[in-house]
Amino acid sequence: MPTAPSSRPKPVVLVPACNRMLGDHAFHVAGKKYVDAVRLAGCTPLIVPTALVDELDALLDLADGVLLTGSASNVHPRHFAEDLHDPTLPLDADRDAWTLPLIPRALARGIPLFAICRGFQEANVALGGSLHQAVQEVPDRHDHRAPKDAPAELQYALTHDVFVQPGGVLASVLDASTIRVNSVHGQGVNRLAKGLRIEALALDGLVEAFSVAEARGFNLGVQWHPEWQAATNPVSTRLFEAFGAACRAHRDRHRMPHRESVPDR
Repeated sequence: MPTAPSSRPKPVVLVPACNRMLGDHAFHVAGKKYVDAVRLAGCTPLIVPTALVDELDALLDLADGVLLTGSASNVHPRHFAEDLHDPTLPLDADRDAWTLPLIPRALARGIPLFAICRGFQEANVALGGSLHQAVQEVPDRHDHRAPKDAPAELQYALTHDVFVQPGGVLASVLDASTIRVNSVHGQGVNRLAKGLRIEALALDGLVEAFSVAEARGFNLGVQWHPEWQAATNPVSTRLFEAFGAACRAHRDRHRMPHRESVPDR
């Protein structure tokens, strides 16, 4: 006899859009790979265009999770009191204006947060940290950029190991001490924000993952791109499954408090 589908709605995950000019017109855009990864996690993606600060609480009222995506753009260095190092690199001031204040609000509510690449850098800056604007120019740091103009399959290929630190979120999810990741970034963590726990390091000592140790809910930031072909990568799949489980738990606590908890089918 067929199993009846769960009557509970899937958890809703906010996915911030970036801002692009297409011809003469401004557009809000979000990468399909992030939307696909949210669905892999068993959740419903909700792409959010540029938001006003006074809209953030209403948006978080809808959310069972937040996925901060990667992007071609960088966080503007004025947010960590530096001048712009390379004006030829893309920025997205409109995204900065609402994702940076969104992050501490989401964490304060205990809403699960998964931050990837630019999102990882946003989280560090939003919580008081700073970035290397050009990691490849920092003594003793490697060049973490992907080959320029290479096809996506080569840019997102697994290129180096990261070393998972014991006792953290990443270690508990993966049960591994070393994983191999892709590397598609020119910026990286310089000063780690107060309260962040290092979850993984690259061979050169660059922070590759962190979490907010005292946050109420699941949270994890990673510098690499687990969303790339996530369904065929066991590490990525486990990360998104853990994020999805946290989002379902948040949904059950905050949206269905009077119903008996029954596992989703």
